[in-house]
Amino acid sequence: MKRKIALLVLFVFLLPALSSCAPKGDPVEHFQFKDQDGKSFSLDDLKGKVWVADFIFTSCKTVCPPMTMHMSELQEKIKKAGYKDVELVSFSIDPEVDTPQKLKQFANQFHSDFSMWHFLTGYSQKKIEKFAMKNFKNPVAKSDGNDQVVHGTSFYVVNKDGELIKDFDGSADFDAEKIMKEIEKLR
Repeated sequence: MKRKIALLVLFVFLLPALSSCAPKGDPVEHFQFKDQDGKSFSLDDLKGKVWVADFIFTSCKTVCPPMTMHMSELQEKIKKAGYKDVELVSFSIDPEVDTPQKLKQFANQFHSDFSMWHFLTGYSQKKIEKFAMKNFKNPVAKSDGNDQVVHGTSFYVVNKDGELIKDFDGSADFDAEKIMKEIEKLR
C-alpha cells in the first residue's frame, strides 16, 4: 500500500513537469494563401514542422529589408544545423502590391531557399490586418494615400502543432542564436 501511495505521489508531482516539456501556445488559425510561385500554401503544409514567421512588404523603405536579411541569416543557420523540419514564412502586409512575382523578385535579393522559405500573398488588406492581429498580436495598418504599411518587427516561432510559442525582435536587436535555441527546444 505504501508503495502505491509513493508511486501516486510521484506521479502527481511528475505529471506537470512532463506536460511542460512540450511548450503549448496559442493556435494559429488555418490559412490558405498563395506563395511566391502563385501556388496554394496553407497551415497544413507546415503540419509537423517548427516554423518562424514575420510580416514584411516589398516596397518597405525602413525595417523590412533588414528583417529579411536577418531571416536569411536564420535560414543559413537552420540549413547548417541540418534541420529539415523547420521552415520560414514571410506574410506580405501589402497584398495588393505584392504579387507572387514581386515577392519572388524581392526574395531572390536575399538568397531565399524556396524549399524552406515561403513568401505569402493572395488575400485582402483587411484580411491580413485581422490575421496578423488575431494570431500574432501584430498590429498592421495601411493608410490611404501612403505606400508604407505600419507593422511590428517580430519573428514568431510556431511549434509543430501550429501554436505560437514565442516572439523575438527581428530588427535592431535580432539574435539568431536565441531563436535557434528556441527552435531546438521545439524539434
